[in-house]
Amino acid sequence: MNASEYDVVVIGAGPVGENVADRARAAGLSAAVVESELIGGECSYWACMPSKALLRPVVARADARRVPGLSSAVQGPLDVPAVLAHRDEMTSHWKDDGQVGWLEGIGADIHRGTGRLTGPREVTVTAPDGTEHRLTARHAVAVCTGTRAVVPDLPGIVEARPWTSREATSAEKVPGRLVVVGGGVVGVEMATVWQALGAQVTLLIRGGGLLPKMEPFAGELVAEALTEAGATIRTGVSVTAVERPAPDGPVTAVLDDGTRIEADEILFATGRAPRTDDLGLETVGLEPGSWLTVDDSCRVEGTDWLYAVGDVNHRALLTHQGKYQARIAGAAIAARARRTPPLDTAPWGPHAATADHRAVPQVVFTDPEAASVGLTLAEAEHAGHRVRAVDYDLASVAGASLYADGYKGRARMVVDLDREILLGVTFVGPGIGELLHSATVAVAGEVPIARLWHAVPAYPTISEVWLRLLETYRG
Repeated sequence: MNASEYDVVVIGAGPVGENVADRARAAGLSAAVVESELIGGECSYWACMPSKALLRPVVARADARRVPGLSSAVQGPLDVPAVLAHRDEMTSHWKDDGQVGWLEGIGADIHRGTGRLTGPREVTVTAPDGTEHRLTARHAVAVCTGTRAVVPDLPGIVEARPWTSREATSAEKVPGRLVVVGGGVVGVEMATVWQALGAQVTLLIRGGGLLPKMEPFAGELVAEALTEAGATIRTGVSVTAVERPAPDGPVTAVLDDGTRIEADEILFATGRAPRTDDLGLETVGLEPGSWLTVDDSCRVEGTDWLYAVGDVNHRALLTHQGKYQARIAGAAIAARARRTPPLDTAPWGPHAATADHRAVPQVVFTDPEAASVGLTLAEAEHAGHRVRAVDYDLASVAGASLYADGYKGRARMVVDLDREILLGVTFVGPGIGELLHSATVAVAGEVPIARLWHAVPAYPTISEVWLRLLETYRG
Protein backbone atom coordinates (compact mmCIF):
# COMPACT_ATOMS: atom_id res chain seq x y z
CA MET A 1 0.00 0.00 0.00
CA ASN A 2 1.24 3.46 -0.90
CA ALA A 3 1.50 5.89 1.99
CA SER A 4 1.78 9.66 2.34
CA GLU A 5 1.92 12.07 5.27
CA TYR A 6 0.32 15.52 5.43
CA ASP A 7 -0.38 18.09 8.09
CA VAL A 8 -4.11 17.98 7.33
CA VAL A 9 -6.23 15.38 5.55
CA VAL A 10 -9.68 16.47 4.39
CA ILE A 11 -12.36 13.92 3.49
CA GLY A 12 -14.83 15.51 1.10
CA ALA A 13 -14.10 18.11 -1.59
CA GLY A 14 -17.28 20.15 -1.54
CA PRO A 15 -17.15 23.87 -0.74
CA VAL A 16 -16.55 23.08 2.93
CA GLY A 17 -13.66 20.72 2.37
CA GLU A 18 -12.15 23.06 -0.20
CA ASN A 19 -12.21 25.90 2.32
CA VAL A 20 -10.63 23.81 5.09
CA ALA A 21 -7.83 22.90 2.69
CA ASP A 22 -7.49 26.52 1.60
CA ARG A 23 -7.17 27.78 5.18
CA ALA A 24 -4.64 25.05 5.99
CA ARG A 25 -2.53 25.92 2.96
CA ALA A 26 -2.78 29.65 3.73
CA ALA A 27 -1.31 28.87 7.15
CA GLY A 28 1.60 27.01 5.57
CA LEU A 29 0.33 23.49 6.29
CA SER A 30 0.33 20.68 3.74
CA ALA A 31 -3.08 19.33 2.83
CA ALA A 32 -4.62 16.37 1.05
CA VAL A 33 -8.25 16.28 -0.10
CA VAL A 34 -10.10 13.00 -0.69
CA GLU A 35 -13.19 12.88 -2.92
CA SER A 36 -15.23 9.95 -4.23
CA GLU A 37 -17.40 11.98 -6.63
CA LEU A 38 -16.98 15.40 -8.26
CA ILE A 39 -14.64 18.01 -6.84
CA GLY A 40 -16.97 20.81 -5.80
CA GLY A 41 -19.50 18.59 -4.07
CA GLU A 42 -23.28 18.63 -3.74
CA CYS A 43 -23.63 22.42 -3.83
CA SER A 44 -21.92 22.83 -7.18
CA TYR A 45 -23.69 20.08 -9.09
CA TRP A 46 -26.95 19.05 -7.41
CA ALA A 47 -28.00 21.76 -4.95
CA CYS A 48 -27.21 25.49 -4.70
CA MET A 49 -25.91 26.21 -8.19
CA PRO A 50 -28.34 24.23 -10.36
CA SER A 51 -31.38 25.05 -8.22
CA LYS A 52 -30.70 28.78 -8.29
CA ALA A 53 -29.92 28.65 -12.01
CA LEU A 54 -33.35 27.11 -12.52
CA LEU A 55 -35.06 29.57 -10.18
CA ARG A 56 -33.54 32.77 -11.54
CA PRO A 57 -35.57 32.97 -14.80
CA VAL A 58 -38.71 31.92 -12.91
CA VAL A 59 -38.38 34.74 -10.39
CA ALA A 60 -37.18 37.29 -12.97
CA ARG A 61 -40.26 36.63 -15.12
CA ALA A 62 -42.53 36.89 -12.08
CA ASP A 63 -40.96 40.25 -11.15
CA ALA A 64 -41.20 41.53 -14.73
CA ARG A 65 -44.89 40.64 -14.91
CA ARG A 66 -45.53 43.08 -12.05
CA VAL A 67 -43.88 46.06 -13.78
CA PRO A 68 -46.12 48.38 -15.84
CA GLY A 69 -44.88 48.74 -19.40
CA LEU A 70 -43.03 45.43 -19.22
CA SER A 71 -45.65 42.95 -18.03
CA SER A 72 -47.30 42.53 -21.44
CA ALA A 73 -43.96 41.54 -22.99
CA VAL A 74 -43.36 38.60 -20.64
CA GLN A 75 -46.70 36.82 -20.55
CA GLY A 76 -45.54 33.85 -22.60
CA PRO A 77 -44.01 30.62 -21.31
CA LEU A 78 -40.39 30.27 -20.33
CA ASP A 79 -37.96 28.87 -22.90
CA VAL A 80 -37.49 25.51 -21.20
CA PRO A 81 -34.52 24.28 -23.29
CA ALA A 82 -32.72 27.58 -22.65
CA VAL A 83 -33.41 27.39 -18.91
CA LEU A 84 -32.10 23.83 -18.71
CA ALA A 85 -29.08 24.69 -20.87
CA HIS A 86 -28.23 27.59 -18.53
CA ARG A 87 -28.52 25.20 -15.59
CA ASP A 88 -26.10 22.86 -17.33
CA GLU A 89 -23.64 25.72 -17.86
CA MET A 90 -23.80 26.64 -14.18
CA THR A 91 -22.91 23.06 -13.23
CA SER A 92 -20.07 22.96 -15.78
CA HIS A 93 -22.00 20.12 -17.40
CA TRP A 94 -21.21 18.02 -14.32
CA LYS A 95 -17.48 18.17 -14.99
CA ASP A 96 -15.10 19.29 -12.28
CA ASP A 97 -12.04 20.44 -14.23
CA GLY A 98 -12.33 24.00 -12.96
CA GLN A 99 -12.67 22.94 -9.35
CA VAL A 100 -9.72 20.59 -9.70
CA GLY A 101 -7.63 23.42 -11.10
CA TRP A 102 -8.54 25.65 -8.14
CA LEU A 103 -7.55 23.04 -5.54
CA GLU A 104 -4.31 22.29 -7.34
CA GLY A 105 -3.70 26.05 -7.57
CA ILE A 106 -3.63 26.41 -3.79
CA GLY A 107 -1.20 23.51 -3.52
CA ALA A 108 -3.51 20.82 -2.13
CA ASP A 109 -3.11 17.23 -3.27
CA ILE A 110 -6.23 15.50 -4.59
CA HIS A 111 -6.85 11.80 -3.96
CA ARG A 112 -9.72 10.34 -5.96
CA GLY A 113 -11.57 7.52 -4.24
CA THR A 114 -13.45 6.59 -1.09
CA GLY A 115 -11.75 7.74 2.10
CA ARG A 116 -12.27 5.86 5.35
CA LEU A 117 -10.78 6.33 8.77
CA THR A 118 -8.64 3.34 9.67
CA GLY A 119 -7.33 4.65 12.98
CA PRO A 120 -6.38 7.89 14.71
CA ARG A 121 -5.05 10.43 12.20
CA GLU A 122 -5.17 7.80 9.45
CA VAL A 123 -7.30 7.72 6.29
CA THR A 124 -7.19 4.92 3.74
CA VAL A 125 -8.29 5.87 0.24
CA THR A 126 -9.66 3.18 -2.06
CA ALA A 127 -9.30 4.39 -5.63
CA PRO A 128 -11.80 3.51 -8.39
CA ASP A 129 -9.41 0.82 -9.65
CA GLY A 130 -9.29 -0.81 -6.21
CA THR A 131 -5.82 0.30 -5.22
CA GLU A 132 -5.35 1.71 -1.73
CA HIS A 133 -3.36 4.65 -0.43
CA ARG A 134 -2.82 5.37 3.26
CA LEU A 135 -2.79 9.03 4.30
CA THR A 136 -1.50 10.03 7.73
CA ALA A 137 -2.29 13.42 9.25
CA ARG A 138 0.29 15.04 11.51
CA HIS A 139 -2.26 17.46 12.97
CA ALA A 140 -5.85 16.97 11.85
CA VAL A 141 -8.34 14.98 9.82
CA ALA A 142 -11.39 17.00 8.76
CA VAL A 143 -14.58 15.16 7.84
CA CYS A 144 -16.48 17.27 5.31
CA THR A 145 -18.66 14.62 3.73
CA GLY A 146 -21.97 16.48 4.01
CA THR A 147 -25.36 14.82 3.86
CA ARG A 148 -27.54 12.72 1.59
CA ALA A 149 -31.25 12.93 0.92
CA VAL A 150 -33.47 10.75 3.11
CA VAL A 151 -36.08 8.70 1.28
CA PRO A 152 -38.63 7.08 3.61
CA ASP A 153 -38.87 3.30 3.71
CA LEU A 154 -42.32 2.94 2.17
CA PRO A 155 -43.96 0.03 0.34
CA GLY A 156 -43.06 0.28 -3.36
CA ILE A 157 -40.43 2.98 -2.89
CA VAL A 158 -37.61 1.07 -4.62
CA GLU A 159 -39.67 0.24 -7.69
CA ALA A 160 -40.99 3.81 -7.86
CA ARG A 161 -37.49 5.26 -8.33
CA PRO A 162 -38.44 8.60 -6.71
CA TRP A 163 -36.63 11.85 -7.27
CA THR A 164 -34.49 13.31 -4.55
CA SER A 165 -32.96 16.77 -4.68
CA ARG A 166 -30.34 15.45 -7.10
CA GLU A 167 -32.83 14.32 -9.71
CA ALA A 168 -34.97 17.42 -9.19
CA THR A 169 -32.07 19.77 -9.97
CA SER A 170 -30.60 17.73 -12.86
CA ALA A 171 -33.72 16.48 -14.71
CA GLU A 172 -33.51 16.74 -18.49
CA LYS A 173 -37.22 17.26 -19.15
CA VAL A 174 -40.28 18.69 -17.46
CA PRO A 175 -42.66 16.09 -16.01
CA GLY A 176 -46.29 16.65 -16.90
CA ARG A 177 -47.33 16.05 -13.29
CA LEU A 178 -45.04 16.23 -10.27
CA VAL A 179 -45.82 15.31 -6.67
CA VAL A 180 -43.54 16.97 -4.12
CA VAL A 181 -43.47 15.42 -0.65
CA GLY A 182 -42.20 17.89 1.93
CA GLY A 183 -42.68 21.59 2.55
CA GLY A 184 -39.16 22.65 3.49
CA VAL A 185 -36.72 24.66 1.39
CA VAL A 186 -36.03 21.98 -1.22
CA GLY A 187 -39.72 21.18 -1.57
CA VAL A 188 -40.91 24.75 -2.10
CA GLU A 189 -38.02 25.77 -4.37
CA MET A 190 -38.44 22.75 -6.63
CA ALA A 191 -42.22 23.17 -6.66
CA THR A 192 -41.66 26.78 -7.77
CA VAL A 193 -39.29 25.73 -10.56
CA TRP A 194 -41.22 22.88 -12.09
CA GLN A 195 -44.63 24.56 -11.83
CA ALA A 196 -43.22 27.54 -13.72
CA LEU A 197 -41.61 25.28 -16.34
CA GLY A 198 -44.94 23.63 -17.11
CA ALA A 199 -45.51 20.79 -14.65
CA GLN A 200 -48.70 20.43 -12.67
CA VAL A 201 -47.36 20.34 -9.11
CA THR A 202 -48.99 18.88 -6.01
CA LEU A 203 -47.29 19.46 -2.66
CA LEU A 204 -48.01 17.00 0.14
CA ILE A 205 -47.19 18.34 3.59
CA ARG A 206 -47.35 16.30 6.78
CA GLY A 207 -47.49 19.40 8.97
CA GLY A 208 -49.65 22.47 8.89
CA GLY A 209 -47.76 24.62 6.41
CA LEU A 210 -44.68 25.40 4.36
CA LEU A 211 -41.25 26.45 5.65
CA PRO A 212 -41.89 25.36 9.25
CA LYS A 213 -38.52 26.59 10.50
CA MET A 214 -39.25 30.19 9.58
CA GLU A 215 -41.83 32.65 10.89
CA PRO A 216 -45.34 31.34 10.07
CA PHE A 217 -46.10 34.21 7.68
CA ALA A 218 -43.21 33.14 5.42
CA GLY A 219 -44.80 29.81 4.58
CA GLU A 220 -48.23 31.41 4.28
CA LEU A 221 -47.11 33.95 1.67
CA VAL A 222 -45.14 31.36 -0.32
CA ALA A 223 -48.11 28.96 -0.23
CA GLU A 224 -50.44 31.71 -1.46
CA ALA A 225 -48.16 32.46 -4.41
CA LEU A 226 -47.71 28.80 -5.34
CA THR A 227 -51.46 28.28 -5.28
CA GLU A 228 -51.98 31.35 -7.48
CA ALA A 229 -49.41 29.90 -9.90
CA GLY A 230 -51.49 26.73 -10.21
CA ALA A 231 -49.93 24.34 -7.70
CA THR A 232 -52.06 22.26 -5.34
CA ILE A 233 -51.03 22.17 -1.68
CA ARG A 234 -52.37 19.61 0.76
CA THR A 235 -51.39 19.85 4.43
CA GLY A 236 -51.79 17.36 7.25
CA VAL A 237 -51.32 14.33 5.02
CA SER A 238 -48.72 11.55 4.85
CA VAL A 239 -47.67 9.22 2.04
CA THR A 240 -48.07 5.58 3.13
CA ALA A 241 -47.08 3.81 -0.10
CA VAL A 242 -45.82 4.50 -3.61
CA GLU A 243 -46.73 2.49 -6.71
CA ARG A 244 -45.15 2.39 -10.18
CA PRO A 245 -46.27 -0.84 -11.88
CA ALA A 246 -44.40 -0.11 -15.13
CA PRO A 247 -40.82 1.23 -15.02
CA ASP A 248 -41.63 3.99 -17.53
CA GLY A 249 -45.21 4.52 -16.43
CA PRO A 250 -46.86 6.90 -13.99
CA VAL A 251 -46.29 6.79 -10.25
CA THR A 252 -49.04 6.87 -7.63
CA ALA A 253 -48.75 8.27 -4.11
CA VAL A 254 -51.10 6.59 -1.64
CA LEU A 255 -52.04 8.86 1.26
CA ASP A 256 -53.03 8.03 4.82
CA ASP A 257 -56.60 9.13 4.13
CA GLY A 258 -56.88 6.67 1.24
CA THR A 259 -56.45 9.26 -1.51
CA ARG A 260 -54.41 8.19 -4.53
CA ILE A 261 -52.54 10.83 -6.54
CA GLU A 262 -51.05 9.88 -9.89
CA ALA A 263 -48.09 11.74 -11.36
CA ASP A 264 -45.24 11.32 -13.80
CA GLU A 265 -42.61 11.81 -11.09
CA ILE A 266 -42.54 12.06 -7.31
CA LEU A 267 -39.95 14.05 -5.37
CA PHE A 268 -39.23 13.27 -1.72
CA ALA A 269 -37.81 16.34 0.00
CA THR A 270 -38.12 14.90 3.48
CA GLY A 271 -34.82 15.62 5.16
CA ARG A 272 -31.12 14.82 5.13
CA ALA A 273 -28.87 12.28 6.86
CA PRO A 274 -25.10 12.50 7.47
CA ARG A 275 -22.80 10.74 5.03
CA THR A 276 -20.90 8.95 7.78
CA ASP A 277 -22.18 5.38 7.47
CA ASP A 278 -19.19 4.17 5.41
CA LEU A 279 -16.54 6.42 6.93
CA GLY A 280 -14.81 4.04 9.34
CA LEU A 281 -15.97 5.89 12.43
CA GLU A 282 -15.98 2.64 14.39
CA THR A 283 -12.17 2.51 14.12
CA VAL A 284 -11.93 5.62 16.29
CA GLY A 285 -14.69 4.81 18.76
CA LEU A 286 -17.54 6.66 17.04
CA GLU A 287 -20.87 5.39 15.71
CA PRO A 288 -21.18 4.86 11.95
CA GLY A 289 -24.01 6.81 10.37
CA SER A 290 -24.20 9.34 13.19
CA TRP A 291 -24.03 13.12 13.17
CA LEU A 292 -20.69 14.22 14.58
CA THR A 293 -20.95 16.43 17.65
CA VAL A 294 -18.34 19.19 17.75
CA ASP A 295 -17.26 22.14 19.86
CA ASP A 296 -17.27 25.67 18.48
CA SER A 297 -13.93 25.13 16.75
CA CYS A 298 -15.56 22.19 14.93
CA ARG A 299 -13.38 19.62 16.70
CA VAL A 300 -15.21 16.36 17.38
CA GLU A 301 -15.92 15.96 21.06
CA GLY A 302 -13.63 13.47 22.77
CA THR A 303 -10.79 13.84 20.24
CA ASP A 304 -7.85 16.19 19.80
CA TRP A 305 -7.33 15.62 16.05
CA LEU A 306 -10.68 14.93 14.35
CA TYR A 307 -12.82 17.77 12.98
CA ALA A 308 -16.30 17.61 11.46
CA VAL A 309 -17.14 20.63 9.36
CA GLY A 310 -20.31 21.57 7.49
CA ASP A 311 -23.58 19.67 7.30
CA VAL A 312 -22.09 16.54 8.85
CA ASN A 313 -22.05 18.17 12.31
CA HIS A 314 -25.75 19.12 12.06
CA ARG A 315 -25.23 22.68 13.34
CA ALA A 316 -26.48 24.59 10.29
CA LEU A 317 -27.14 22.71 7.05
CA LEU A 318 -26.29 25.52 4.65
CA THR A 319 -23.36 25.87 2.25
CA HIS A 320 -22.42 29.38 3.36
CA GLN A 321 -22.55 28.36 6.99
CA GLY A 322 -20.36 25.32 6.29
CA LYS A 323 -17.81 27.54 4.58
CA TYR A 324 -17.88 29.82 7.61
CA GLN A 325 -17.20 26.82 9.83
CA ALA A 326 -14.36 25.83 7.50
CA ARG A 327 -12.71 29.20 8.00
CA ILE A 328 -13.06 28.84 11.78
CA ALA A 329 -11.84 25.23 11.80
CA GLY A 330 -8.93 26.01 9.49
CA ALA A 331 -7.80 28.81 11.79
CA ALA A 332 -8.12 26.56 14.85
CA ILE A 333 -6.20 23.71 13.20
CA ALA A 334 -3.40 26.09 12.23
CA ALA A 335 -3.23 27.64 15.72
CA ARG A 336 -3.07 24.21 17.36
CA ALA A 337 -0.45 23.05 14.88
CA ARG A 338 1.70 26.05 15.79
CA ARG A 339 1.02 25.33 19.47
CA THR A 340 0.11 28.97 19.95
CA PRO A 341 -1.92 29.16 23.18
CA PRO A 342 -4.46 30.10 24.00
CA LEU A 343 -7.06 29.63 21.29
CA ASP A 344 -9.67 32.35 21.34
CA THR A 345 -12.86 30.29 21.52
CA ALA A 346 -14.89 32.95 23.32
CA PRO A 347 -18.12 33.95 21.55
CA TRP A 348 -17.36 35.71 18.27
CA GLY A 349 -13.66 34.89 18.64
CA PRO A 350 -11.54 33.80 15.63
CA HIS A 351 -11.69 30.14 16.66
CA ALA A 352 -15.42 29.91 17.54
CA ALA A 353 -18.28 29.37 15.10
CA THR A 354 -20.62 31.48 17.20
CA ALA A 355 -22.85 32.46 14.29
CA ASP A 356 -24.06 28.84 14.16
CA HIS A 357 -25.96 29.56 17.36
CA ARG A 358 -26.99 33.18 16.94
CA ALA A 359 -26.89 34.49 13.38
CA VAL A 360 -27.55 31.87 10.70
CA PRO A 361 -28.81 33.57 7.50
CA GLN A 362 -30.90 31.80 4.87
CA VAL A 363 -32.66 32.84 1.68
CA VAL A 364 -35.39 30.72 0.10
CA PHE A 365 -35.41 31.64 -3.59
CA THR A 366 -39.11 31.23 -4.24
CA ASP A 367 -41.58 33.82 -5.52
CA PRO A 368 -41.84 35.63 -3.16
CA GLU A 369 -38.42 35.21 -1.62
CA ALA A 370 -38.21 34.41 2.07
CA ALA A 371 -35.14 35.33 4.10
CA SER A 372 -34.28 35.13 7.76
CA VAL A 373 -31.40 35.38 10.21
CA GLY A 374 -31.20 34.59 13.90
CA LEU A 375 -34.15 33.49 16.03
CA THR A 376 -37.82 33.43 15.19
CA LEU A 377 -40.22 34.85 17.76
CA ALA A 378 -41.13 31.34 18.95
CA GLU A 379 -37.48 30.33 19.25
CA ALA A 380 -36.60 33.46 21.19
CA GLU A 381 -39.48 32.96 23.60
CA HIS A 382 -38.61 29.28 24.03
CA ALA A 383 -35.02 30.28 24.87
CA GLY A 384 -36.32 32.46 27.70
CA HIS A 385 -35.66 35.89 26.20
CA ARG A 386 -37.99 38.79 26.99
CA VAL A 387 -38.81 39.83 23.46
CA ARG A 388 -41.14 41.82 21.25
CA ALA A 389 -41.92 41.13 17.60
CA VAL A 390 -42.17 44.22 15.41
CA ASP A 391 -43.96 43.67 12.09
CA TYR A 392 -44.34 45.88 9.03
CA ASP A 393 -46.16 45.49 5.72
CA LEU A 394 -43.47 45.71 3.05
CA ALA A 395 -46.03 46.86 0.50
CA SER A 396 -46.23 50.16 2.43
CA VAL A 397 -42.60 51.00 1.67
CA ALA A 398 -42.14 53.33 -1.29
CA GLY A 399 -39.39 51.22 -2.80
CA ALA A 400 -41.65 48.17 -2.84
CA SER A 401 -44.41 49.98 -4.71
CA LEU A 402 -41.85 51.00 -7.33
CA TYR A 403 -40.43 47.49 -7.50
CA ALA A 404 -43.74 45.87 -8.43
CA ASP A 405 -47.43 46.58 -8.79
CA GLY A 406 -49.44 44.69 -6.21
CA TYR A 407 -46.36 44.03 -4.08
CA LYS A 408 -47.01 41.59 -1.22
CA GLY A 409 -44.54 41.15 1.61
CA ARG A 410 -43.88 41.39 5.29
CA ALA A 411 -40.97 42.09 7.62
CA ARG A 412 -40.40 41.22 11.25
CA MET A 413 -37.66 41.97 13.71
CA VAL A 414 -37.46 40.21 17.08
CA VAL A 415 -36.15 42.59 19.73
CA ASP A 416 -34.46 41.58 22.97
CA LEU A 417 -36.16 44.03 25.32
CA ASP A 418 -33.51 43.72 28.02
CA ARG A 419 -30.53 44.51 25.79
CA GLU A 420 -32.36 46.39 23.01
CA ILE A 421 -30.65 44.44 20.25
CA LEU A 422 -32.08 42.29 17.48
CA LEU A 423 -32.24 38.51 17.98
CA GLY A 424 -33.77 37.77 14.60
CA VAL A 425 -35.10 39.32 11.39
CA THR A 426 -37.34 37.88 8.67
CA PHE A 427 -38.27 39.36 5.30
CA VAL A 428 -40.74 37.91 2.80
CA GLY A 429 -41.41 39.52 -0.56
CA PRO A 430 -40.08 39.94 -4.09
CA GLY A 431 -36.45 41.08 -4.25
CA ILE A 432 -35.72 40.90 -0.52
CA GLY A 433 -32.87 38.38 -0.62
CA GLU A 434 -30.28 41.12 -0.89
CA LEU A 435 -31.72 42.81 2.22
CA LEU A 436 -30.66 39.92 4.41
CA HIS A 437 -27.01 40.78 4.88
CA SER A 438 -27.85 44.07 6.56
CA ALA A 439 -29.96 42.09 9.02
CA THR A 440 -27.17 39.57 9.49
CA VAL A 441 -24.73 42.37 10.34
CA ALA A 442 -27.21 43.80 12.85
CA VAL A 443 -27.81 40.44 14.54
CA ALA A 444 -24.21 39.15 14.49
CA GLY A 445 -22.87 42.55 15.54
CA GLU A 446 -25.48 42.92 18.30
CA VAL A 447 -25.93 46.49 17.08
CA PRO A 448 -27.99 48.49 19.59
CA ILE A 449 -31.31 49.73 18.28
CA ALA A 450 -30.27 53.23 19.28
CA ARG A 451 -27.37 53.00 16.84
CA LEU A 452 -29.47 51.40 14.09
CA TRP A 453 -31.59 54.56 14.18
CA HIS A 454 -28.57 56.33 12.64
CA ALA A 455 -28.18 53.80 9.80
CA VAL A 456 -30.17 55.74 7.20
CA PRO A 457 -31.65 53.67 4.34
CA ALA A 458 -31.55 55.17 0.86
CA TYR A 459 -34.83 56.42 -0.58
CA PRO A 460 -36.70 54.98 -2.39
CA THR A 461 -35.46 51.45 -1.78
CA ILE A 462 -37.09 48.43 -0.20
CA SER A 463 -34.45 48.70 2.53
CA GLU A 464 -36.38 51.66 3.90
CA VAL A 465 -38.34 49.00 5.75
CA TRP A 466 -35.58 49.25 8.37
CA LEU A 467 -36.67 52.77 9.19
CA ARG A 468 -40.30 51.75 9.34
CA LEU A 469 -39.56 48.83 11.65
CA LEU A 470 -37.61 51.09 14.01
CA GLU A 471 -40.35 53.72 13.96
CA THR A 472 -42.91 51.05 14.77
CA TYR A 473 -40.79 49.82 17.66
CA ARG A 474 -40.37 53.34 19.06
CA GLY A 475 -44.07 54.02 18.65
